Amino acid sequence: MAAPVFEEFDPANDCDCPGCAHWRSVLPYSRAGRHPAARRAVIVAAAASAALGAGHVAPALAAPHVPPGPGVSAGSEVATPQGHRAPLHGRGGPPLEPASAVKLPETTRAEIITRARTWVDAKVPYSMEAYWYDGYRQDCSGYVSMAWGLPGNEWTGSLKRFGERVAKEELQPGDILLFHNPQNPERGSHVVIFGGWKDSTRTSYLAYEQRPPQTRRKDTPYAYWHQSDRYVPYRYKGLKEDAAGPDKPKPPAAATTPYPGAAYFGPGANNKYVTQLGQMLVTRGAGRYYTMGPGPRWSDADRRATGAFQLAQGWKGAESGGLPGPLTWDLLVSGKGKDIAGVEDSDPQVPSSHGVQGYPGRAMFRPGASNPYVTQLGEQLVKKGFDKYYTTDPGPDWDEEDRRNVEDFQRSQGWRGGAADGVPGPETWRRLFS
Repeated sequence: MAAPVFEEFDPANDCDCPGCAHWRSVLPYSRAGRHPAARRAVIVAAAASAALGAGHVAPALAAPHVPPGPGVSAGSEVATPQGHRAPLHGRGGPPLEPASAVKLPETTRAEIITRARTWVDAKVPYSMEAYWYDGYRQDCSGYVSMAWGLPGNEWTGSLKRFGERVAKEELQPGDILLFHNPQNPERGSHVVIFGGWKDSTRTSYLAYEQRPPQTRRKDTPYAYWHQSDRYVPYRYKGLKEDAAGPDKPKPPAAATTPYPGAAYFGPGANNKYVTQLGQMLVTRGAGRYYTMGPGPRWSDADRRATGAFQLAQGWKGAESGGLPGPLTWDLLVSGKGKDIAGVEDSDPQVPSSHGVQGYPGRAMFRPGASNPYVTQLGEQLVKKGFDKYYTTDPGPDWDEEDRRNVEDFQRSQGWRGGAADGVPGPETWRRLFS
């Protein structure tokens, strides 16, 4: 199997107090400051003021720092709350057998890594309640359940039943590193997939993991950023010999259905063909358009993903309007045509705006905007060293962190006032990407 490509380190830099870790757990997508001590002080002061009556103001009370949970020291938590054992697709799925009675499906290391890559490529959002279209819960243990090909969604408390413990020196791609905190499973518990050593020192490795905001593949210090001594290596018991290296994920087997007709797609449509369309689009690079797994109800995500695939074929006008016709369907079913390029693979010659190659226009960087150009901008800011305001990896949603980093770059060019407002114009874009 070909050696994996390794990426840059990406250490967490959030507040280390257990209270902030709690808020990251219950609100994993929120970047707003919610330090619990400050929040409790405001609540207590407000309650005291109400009790004293109008005109009397109670002084703000300082709340003590929240103590760490049992079994985990302060500053060690990873913000990855998880669900418990569940059938595929959640409550509506088939009944889940006891972990001790589950028959282990056979799989290879290549197949494990291939499946792990599908969620990385699709940028599956982290969630302990949502289920991706393949039926697996979008948290760390659901990710491993998917990669190992298990018949249901396991959690950190049951995954070790499906593996055998191995030594650090025996680790190979497809194995996992598991930390289960039995005293408080939602604090600290986490699991990652081992993708291979970075070098002969064996001090860092490529980790495939599901954590907020989305699935990622990153160089990681052994065994993990936090609580390193508590991560245990396991190897899947149903492992068989690899016949070949990992191949590119293939479209779902069900994607042999003839084109059902235009009436099955568009606003108001709700049928199995919409689900099938979304699944095929995800395998062709459209995963970033879906915040949850493709489903039967037609949505704007389906329209945008279909339009992106049509644009990738070089089609213009009505041909790239986002509604699948017979030719779009045929290309998806057969696996032919061009895939949707990732942000980093996009042709730098298109689109062109304001005379600057690749600049998409200011409308792409306004409050509420969500598109690949925001990700592209953020990743370039990181490369240029203007990323001090990012608390997570750059993503498609334009926010204050993006604006402040752009402003920082603009000020480095000597610009002031309205020229350094944090919104990238043509000249900002040109200098960033030159």
